[in-house]
Amino acid sequence: MAGPGPRRWRGLARAGAAALLMGAGWLCFARSLRGEFVHDDVWAIVHNPDVQPGAPLRARVFADDFWGKRMADNGSHKSYRPLCVLSFQLNVYLTGMDPFYFHTVNVVLHCLVTLLLMHTCDKTVFQSSGPAFLTALLFAVHPVHTEAVAGIVGRADVLACLLFLLAFLSYDRSVATGCRGERFPPTVSPLFLLLSLLLGTCAMLVKETGITVFGVCLVYDFFSLTRKQDKPNLKESSSWSFLQTTGPFLKRAVLVISYVTVVLCFRLWIMGGSMPLFSEQDNPASFSPYLLTRFLTYSYLLAFNVWLLLAPITLCYDWQVGSIPLVESVWDVRNLATLLLALVMTLLSLHCWAAFKRLEHREVLVGLLFLVLPFIPASNLFFRVGFVVAERVLYMPSMGYCILVVQGLSRLCAGLGRCGAATLTVSTGLLLLLLSWKTMKQNESWLSREALFRSGVETLPHNAKVHYNYANFLKDQGRNREAVHHYRTALRLYPRHASALNNLGTLTPDAAEAQRYYQRALQLSPQHSRALFNLGNLLRSQQKPHEAITLLRDSIKYGPEFADAYSSLASLLAEQERLKEAEEVYQAGIRNCPDSSDLHNNYGVFLVDTGAPERAAAHYEQAVRLSPSHHVAMANLGRLHRSLGDDGLSEQWYKRALQVARRAETLSPLGALYYNTGRYQEALQVYQEAAALQPAQREVRLALAQVLAVVGQTEEAEALTSHMVGEEPSCLECYRLLSAIYSKQELHSQALDAINKALQLEPKDPRVASELFFTKGNQLREQNLLDEAFESYEAAVELNPEQAQAWMNMGGIQHIKGDYASARAYYERALRLVPDSRLLLENLAKLERLERRLRGLGGLGGG
Repeated sequence: MAGPGPRRWRGLARAGAAALLMGAGWLCFARSLRGEFVHDDVWAIVHNPDVQPGAPLRARVFADDFWGKRMADNGSHKSYRPLCVLSFQLNVYLTGMDPFYFHTVNVVLHCLVTLLLMHTCDKTVFQSSGPAFLTALLFAVHPVHTEAVAGIVGRADVLACLLFLLAFLSYDRSVATGCRGERFPPTVSPLFLLLSLLLGTCAMLVKETGITVFGVCLVYDFFSLTRKQDKPNLKESSSWSFLQTTGPFLKRAVLVISYVTVVLCFRLWIMGGSMPLFSEQDNPASFSPYLLTRFLTYSYLLAFNVWLLLAPITLCYDWQVGSIPLVESVWDVRNLATLLLALVMTLLSLHCWAAFKRLEHREVLVGLLFLVLPFIPASNLFFRVGFVVAERVLYMPSMGYCILVVQGLSRLCAGLGRCGAATLTVSTGLLLLLLSWKTMKQNESWLSREALFRSGVETLPHNAKVHYNYANFLKDQGRNREAVHHYRTALRLYPRHASALNNLGTLTPDAAEAQRYYQRALQLSPQHSRALFNLGNLLRSQQKPHEAITLLRDSIKYGPEFADAYSSLASLLAEQERLKEAEEVYQAGIRNCPDSSDLHNNYGVFLVDTGAPERAAAHYEQAVRLSPSHHVAMANLGRLHRSLGDDGLSEQWYKRALQVARRAETLSPLGALYYNTGRYQEALQVYQEAAALQPAQREVRLALAQVLAVVGQTEEAEALTSHMVGEEPSCLECYRLLSAIYSKQELHSQALDAINKALQLEPKDPRVASELFFTKGNQLREQNLLDEAFESYEAAVELNPEQAQAWMNMGGIQHIKGDYASARAYYERALRLVPDSRLLLENLAKLERLERRLRGLGGLGGG
C-alpha cells in the first residue's frame, strides 16, 4: 500500500502547526477569560449608550465615537470605530453583558490573527512553512499583546489587525506575482483589488491605524512584486517606455491613493473638521514649548517602544504622567538608545535597497513595512496622540518585529554549525517558554479593576496616573483612607492634577479644606465640570444659593453630558421656588442626557412635587427602561400609584423593586400599604425584614411595634418600644406609641405617664402638642378624672382650634355633668368642623331630648 503523498503530508503538517498555534494562543490568554470589565472597558462598553443591554443594533454608532459621544461634540475623543462598537453590540445581543464572552471573542480573534499571520508569512514573506510557523508562534505568545487581548477594548487593535492581513493578502492576490517578461506585473484580479480596498476600509473603521495597510500594499507592490528578466536597453529608456513599464503599478497606485484621499476626507468630515483635545497629562511632550524637547522625547519614545518588543519585562496599562520623563537635553544618556535605533533602522533600510537591486530577500522589507507603517499614527509625527506609550498600539507593528526576529534567527542559524544551530534552537525554545510565562502572569493584572490598578502602582510607583486610578477604585470601594493616600501621592508626583484635587475634596470632611481643593482644581482647569459641580453643591450646603447656581450652570456649560449637574441645579432652583427655571433645566438635561436613568427619576420626583403625577409616571418608567435595575424609580412608581389610589399596581412596583434590591426604604412603604389596607400579617412580615436590614432606623421599628400591637402581640410591641425609649429618651413618637400600647392593654395610668413624658419634651409643633393633650385627656377620662380630662381637652383646642374630637369630648363631659348649655355649645362648635359626624348628631339629639324632658318637668311643677 502506498503511503500518503507529499501534498497530504504538507496538509497534515499545516493542520498540526495551526493546532499548535491555536493552543499556544489560547493557553497564554486563557486566564483572561475570568476577567471583569476593567479600565476603559467600563466606559467603552458598560457606560456606552450604544452598547447597552436591550438596545437594538442601530446605525447611531456611525455618528458616535468609540465611547458613545457624538463625533461633532467638542468633548468627543474623535476615535471613529463603528465596526468595533458593532461587534460589542453583537456580543451584548447574543450573550448579554457577561464579560466572559467578550474575553472569549478577543482570544479567538487573537488566535485567528496568529493563523493568518502564519499563512501570510508562508505565502508572501518567507515562502517556507518553518519560519512562518516560528513567526506566528512568537506573535502568539508575546507579552506585549496582553493589553490588546486581555483588555476588551483592545479588540479594536486585534480585529483591525485581522482585517489588515486580509486586505494585504487580497492585494497580493490581485497582482500577477508569477508573470514573466514585465518589470511591474499587471492586475489580474480587479475583484481582489476592490476587496482589498473594502477590507482596508473596514480595518480603518475598526481602528484608525487600519488605514496604513494601503501604504504597506503600495510599498510592497513597488519593491517586492517587481520582476526584471533582462537588463534595460538604454535606447528604449524613454519616458514612454518607462510609463509602459510602470503602467500597471501606477494605475493601482492612483486608484489606491485616490481612494485613500476620499476616505481620509470622509474621516476628517465625520470628525467635524477638528482634532481631539488632549490635556498635558495625556501627552506631556506635545505641550512642551521647546522644539528640541519634543523632537528628542518623540525620538526616544520610538526606541522605548522597540525595547518593549525586544524585552517586555516592565509592562503597565498606563504610561502617562511621569512614567517617562521628558528628554530635555542632547546630553541625556537616553539619546544613545535613539541613536542606536536610528543606526539599526538605517542598516536595515540599506539592506532592503541592496536586496531590491538583487531582486531577492523580501523578508526584511515586509518586516520593516509591518513594523514601521502601522506605528506611524501613534508616533506623533502627523498629529498629537492622547498617550505617551500604549502597549496595545504595538499589536499590529509587532508582526513586523516577529518577522525580523525570525529572519535574523534564520540567517544566524544558517551561519552556524550543527552544534551551534542546535544550541540556538534550544535557546529559542526557552525564550518562547519564558515569553509565554510572562504573558500568562501579565494576564492576572487584567482580571479585575483592583488587580489592574494595584499592578500599575507596583510597576510604576512614580506614575501619578496609576496612583490616581487606584485612588478612584479605593474611593468607589469606600476605602477612603487609602484613597486619600494615593490621591496625595498622585499630587506629590504631579501637583497640577486637577482631577486628583477635585476627588480629594470629595473625601475631605472639613468643608473649608474641601473648598480649597475645589478652588485649586479650578485654578488649574477652569472648565473642570466636576470641580464646578462639587464646589457648587458645597456652597449650596452653606446656604449660598446664588453662587451655587452660577457654578452649577458653568458645570453644565463645560460638561453638557454631566447629568448630575442638571439634577442638582434643578433641585436648587426648585428650593428657591423658581419652578419654571427648574423645569427648563430638567428638560435641557433630558435632551442632552437622554440615557440618564437618574435624571429621568429625579425629574419624575420634581413633577410629583409640582402636581403632575401622570407625567412623572412616564419618566419613572423611562428610568426603568434605561436601567432595568433602577429600584429607586420602581419604588417611586409604587408611591405614585399608591397616591393615585391604585394599590394593586403600587404593590407590583414595590415587589419589582424588591426583586432588584431588598432595601428597607422599599419595604417600609410596602408595609404601610399592607397596614393601611388591613393586611396586617403581611405588613408584619415586611416590617420585620425591614427592621432586620436597618435595625438602627427608628421609623421602621416604630412601624413594626405599631403592627405588633394591632395584631395582638402587645408584649412584643411594648418591649420593642421601651427599648427604643431607653436608647433615645427624647423620642416623642416612642412615648406616644407606648401610651397607645398601654391603653390597648387597659393600663391607663401607665399610658398617662407615657403621655406626660412626651409633653415634658415640649414639642414645638402646636398640632403635635394638641394631639398629646387630646390623648392625655382620653386617658384621664378612662380613669374617670373628668375635670382633669376637660382641662387637657381645653389645652388641646387652645393649641389647635380645629381639633373637633376634643370639642366633642368637652361637650360630652359637660353633658355628663349636667351642664347642658355648655355641652350644646361645645357640640355645635365640633359640628361646624365635622358637619357629617353621626356621633355628634346623635349626642345633640340626646341632649335635645333631655332638655325637652327637663322643660316638661318644669311645666308640670308650675301647674
